[in-house]
Amino acid sequence: MSVIATIGYENATLDQVISALKAAKVQLLVDIRDAPVSRKPGFSKKMLGASLEEAGIRYWHVRALGTPKVGRDAARRGDKAAFHEIYGKQFRGEDAQLALAEVMRAAKDTQACLLCYEEDHAQCHRQIVADAMAEEGFSVRHLNVAPKFL
Repeated sequence: MSVIATIGYENATLDQVISALKAAKVQLLVDIRDAPVSRKPGFSKKMLGASLEEAGIRYWHVRALGTPKVGRDAARRGDKAAFHEIYGKQFRGEDAQLALAEVMRAAKDTQACLLCYEEDHAQCHRQIVADAMAEEGFSVRHLNVAPKFL
């Protein structure tokens, strides 16, 4: 059975993310952000790709699986219903479905991981992508970046 991992970098450093990816033996990081830019150091597309390459992990940005701006705005407002409606429409679209098929083909041959911002996968669209992959026979593994302390 193929495995797809997911990871969020919200409360992590680049080094912590790379360490978690290496520990999980990830070979391909699939960035499913619509806009692969970040205010967090190291997580914008060029810097992230270069850092991953240096660590021996391939980087692939798949914009078609990202959340459009109006969906991100709904999520920031805490409007989960609007977020799910907006992303659901995007995800059912032809571009996203073709991209999903490409990601699944790639993930069958290598240990891949979906990346987005939110730490909690249940609050992120990467859960929707991972669920769709699970329906196609993938086992889903959510990676923890930093240990939680009580």
